[in-house]
Amino acid sequence: MDIDTFINTVMTKEKSFVARENRALSERQHTAKVLCWEYNRLHPDDEARRREIIGDLFGSAEGPVFIQPSFHCDYGFNIHFHGFAFINYNAVILDTAPVHIGGGVLIAPNVCLACASHALDAAQRLDGVSPSAAITIEDEVWIGTGVTVCGGVTIGKGSVIGAGSVVNRDIPAGVVACGVPCRVLRPLTEADKIDPGEIIVLDGADWSD
Repeated sequence: MDIDTFINTVMTKEKSFVARENRALSERQHTAKVLCWEYNRLHPDDEARRREIIGDLFGSAEGPVFIQPSFHCDYGFNIHFHGFAFINYNAVILDTAPVHIGGGVLIAPNVCLACASHALDAAQRLDGVSPSAAITIEDEVWIGTGVTVCGGVTIGKGSVIGAGSVVNRDIPAGVVACGVPCRVLRPLTEADKIDPGEIIVLDGADWSD
């Protein structure tokens, strides 16, 4: 199978797959590496170029996407944003399979979304055999600092993943989950809301202005 057929019929689909690394595929990473390198060195005031790179790097970015440097990904074309998203410092997305990030998603510093894996058998691993599976982060999820999300995982709408967790199985919507491996701790309830009387609102324009 040639590289273009592989990317279009296997790599960008939702199904898990196993492939051997090859030189042609590695060369496709070069564009992403250059764009990430430039993005991570932009002047903070260069908003126009930041938006250009986000448009060039990712498969789709439907809402405003804010990414703090340093950011790294494998290919970029397999990453899809479906609304507003904020990714904090030092994020890594290994997008050997599709990664879907919903609207209103917050990702804390030092998070890794890893679609890519390696064969358990040592001989196959050294031969470059690499399983890969898609990751889906549904709307309004908050992923805490230092979390790793493994391939094949879906995190349900509105859930919160505690700092330092390793998410290797699906997490349902509307829960707090944490741990290694990550497990559901409890559902989110009205009791989790901060008392509006305790919230300090700064004067001036907000994000909607």
